[in-house]
Amino acid sequence: MKMNWKRKLIGGLSLTTAMFIFQACYGTPQDFGLDLLIEGQVKAKTTGLPVKGIKVYVVELPNYLFTDSDGKFSFYTQSAETITVKFEDIDSSDNGSFIDRDTVITGATESVYLDIVLKGK
Repeated sequence: MKMNWKRKLIGGLSLTTAMFIFQACYGTPQDFGLDLLIEGQVKAKTTGLPVKGIKVYVVELPNYLFTDSDGKFSFYTQSAETITVKFEDIDSSDNGSFIDRDTVITGATESVYLDIVLKGK
């Protein structure tokens, strides 16, 4: 009788462990195909050189990132009919002073590459 109880306990733990391993390997379903990759580069109009430290974000969302030392940026966002991406210079003392710029993306399906040129103030 005691042996039967132990066997059921070990069987239940084995099943739970197998389910956990399956979840860890294959994960949960994602929303594949619904995301849009936005990438590009920001350059200064006067010099044509890349600008680092420009804040890049989708206006409707709270997340943001900064351009790297080559002025490049890349992020995923949810697809929509129109997406407004804002480029904002918040550290004007480090890389010069630039006028903020908004770019509206319409009709994009999978990815968009933006070449952004910022004018100096």
